[in-house]
Amino acid sequence: MDSFYEYLLKSYILFGEKEDYRMFTAAYESIQSHLRRGREACNEGEGDPPLYVNVNMFNGQIINTWIDSLQAFFPGLQVLNGDVENAICLHAFYYAIWKRFGALPERYNWQLQAPDVLFYPLRPELVESTYLLYQATKNPFYLHVGMDILESLEKNTKVRCGYATLHHVVDKSKEDRMESFFLSETCKYLYLLFDEDNPLHKSESKYIFTTEGHVVPIDQRFREKSWEDQFPCEEPNNEPPANISNCERIPEERRYGLPLKSIYMRQIDHMVGLS
Repeated sequence: MDSFYEYLLKSYILFGEKEDYRMFTAAYESIQSHLRRGREACNEGEGDPPLYVNVNMFNGQIINTWIDSLQAFFPGLQVLNGDVENAICLHAFYYAIWKRFGALPERYNWQLQAPDVLFYPLRPELVESTYLLYQATKNPFYLHVGMDILESLEKNTKVRCGYATLHHVVDKSKEDRMESFFLSETCKYLYLLFDEDNPLHKSESKYIFTTEGHVVPIDQRFREKSWEDQFPCEEPNNEPPANISNCERIPEERRYGLPLKSIYMRQIDHMVGLS
């Protein structure tokens, strides 16, 4: 389901399809209402850190206590939607899991503080969110996260002919397998994270990434619909914002400190079993 939410938003950005943005907004509001648990604000107040859980689609009750590594893409999507504060909080949770194991287990049980599925196939989602959060905030903390991930990959997954899937994130045993998304996404987002002078970063946001990390230009030609001249249709009144790139910016005074207050960072570390 991850790509469905992603493409609702990205198709609006790319093609200007207002119905796609309305569907994304409805889905995002539903996620916030039914899947989000924890305190209301990311960086203030009391209570558990925000977390998105799996629920029964008929009654909204928690159906299990695991999350999977693919969900680590969600902070990046929140950045694109301008919800930077919530992105910071969820990213910190996944990064804490990475710090504990030097990788992301495919499925992690947040109640037991232990992996349910132990392998890590070099997935890119955490790196992707790290890259997008750095672009949004320019906080050097995310360069530190990227370096931590890179060093873990070099230490735990590098082999003679490439980088290997971790069969077991605890004992670091490996499989004879390197998925194609490792090169097309994991390495690409790590490279772009540290390459400040890359042309993509000088393009005034004229490019967007597909869910598989391909670069697509944002071009007015993609928004031209020749059939509308012959078959005009009435648009509903609930218009999406004219420019959704005006995201909720992080205040300048927070740019060079921890993105979360240290007390909340420690709370998240404790939540995943880090001392």
